[in-house]
Amino acid sequence: MIALQTLYEYDIANHAPEEILQRHAEERNLQPKVVEYASELVLGAYNHLTDIDAHIQSAAREWPLQQMARIDKNILRLAIYEILFNNTVPAKAAINEAVELAKTYGSETSSRFINGVLGTIFNRAQQQPISKAESEVN
Repeated sequence: MIALQTLYEYDIANHAPEEILQRHAEERNLQPKVVEYASELVLGAYNHLTDIDAHIQSAAREWPLQQMARIDKNILRLAIYEILFNNTVPAKAAINEAVELAKTYGSETSSRFINGVLGTIFNRAQQQPISKAESEVN
């Protein structure tokens, strides 16, 4: 939730994500582990924003990013970061968490939209072959 609120404020006000997260941590007296995990999600999503937004546009062609509800867009950004770049949480758990966030913070149709976009991105990721360099690392 803190990671989502941080990305949302960044999206609206363009404040530095680190400063937003630090303010939330201080105001809510958050545990260091919570701040550390939220920071990983926020900065990870922020650092991969161009790639993540391209995935969103590819999976939701009928919804330009500028017209998408900001809360939906930022829920998607967090979940896509977890699914494609972070990999510490199983993809299905990241999708379920995103859907729950959408039910809480989004509109009546947000959860279905989020589930559909993330399902498309997850299925595409499953179908991509592992490059030779990646397979040699394992």
